[in-house]
Amino acid sequence: MAGLSERMVALGSARSEIREAFAFAQARAAEVGPENVDDFSIGNPSVPAPESVGQTITRLVAEMDPVQLHGYTPAQGDPGVRQALADELNARYGTAYDKDCFYLTVGAAAALCCALSAMGCPGDEFITFAPYFPEYKVFVESAGGRLVAVPANIEDFQIDFAALDAALNPSTKAVIINSPNNPTGVVYSEATIRQLGQVLAEKSREYGHTIYLISDEPYREIVYGAEPLPWVPSYYANTLVCYSYSKSLSLPGQRIGYVLVPRTVEDFDLVYAAIAGAGRALGYVCAPNLFQQVAARCAGQTADISIYHRNRDLLLDSLREMGYTCAQPDGAFYLFPRALEPDARAFCLRARKYDLILVPGDSFGCPGHVRISYCVPTEQIQRALPKFKKLAEEYGL
Repeated sequence: MAGLSERMVALGSARSEIREAFAFAQARAAEVGPENVDDFSIGNPSVPAPESVGQTITRLVAEMDPVQLHGYTPAQGDPGVRQALADELNARYGTAYDKDCFYLTVGAAAALCCALSAMGCPGDEFITFAPYFPEYKVFVESAGGRLVAVPANIEDFQIDFAALDAALNPSTKAVIINSPNNPTGVVYSEATIRQLGQVLAEKSREYGHTIYLISDEPYREIVYGAEPLPWVPSYYANTLVCYSYSKSLSLPGQRIGYVLVPRTVEDFDLVYAAIAGAGRALGYVCAPNLFQQVAARCAGQTADISIYHRNRDLLLDSLREMGYTCAQPDGAFYLFPRALEPDARAFCLRARKYDLILVPGDSFGCPGHVRISYCVPTEQIQRALPKFKKLAEEYGL
């Protein structure tokens, strides 16, 4: 393979299970009609962006100097935009962030890559909790580290602290959390976040170096419980937040997000410089200017998440009545029920007999489960329920 990276060829040749399922659904829809295929494979928001987004775009195009609107910003993002994002979080959480805490990125994936590349040194380990977004492994290894997955507590998918304690060691550079979680939809409780902060503070003292916490939060606004979501940096000072507007504003194709580095982070100036250096090295400089401006003016708003809430209730209640077992998802737009046989891939293949497209949990680090993405029209869920019922009956439920 002269002149090519074998690793990159392998990554480009191996399609993720999510993408494979999505591609199968598209091909099948071309054969039998999209109305006959119930695709629950991909987390593409089905609720349109709020009207304010379109109105803001129209106003920006009409009122801003086009050279400025479509031109470069500073590498880390427009200063006024970054300050507006700081002001919105400060009003919401009682914090004191400023523009120089933010590095704007091309979505949450770029934010994670910048954070991991800023920290990653040869021999470093990054801990996360199964089930986890499969690309974490790709991102961590690309940063020169090794991903360590703590086994799942499949009853409620809160953190198993005994398992975390066994995984932590002097090579641990950071812990990655994702709440609300993809693929489970589970939200970490305040008690879980508080205990995690205490554990990491104790281990940082014991090992003589900071263990960072990277909070991956693209689903932060998509929550259904009565309790507010814990603001993670309030519980652990050395937290970096990676965020995206893809889900909250239904803008996945526009790729806008940020890394937040609170000034409470030890060696703040060096950490922020490393984030900026990673952005430079990776080519993640100057996120799309138009959508920087949109984010500044629409921060804190959301698409109509009541539709996702309705979808969750309909699907979760129906599946449980049929005999499926599923942890309570209080955020995001995924269910993660147990497959009805130990081999989740075999279960998903059997579901395809009904043109019911699911994703096995194996690549998320949690075999024996399947991910169901319910960011789809409610009518699709209603149409698919008899298929889920027939599938359950095949297993004697």
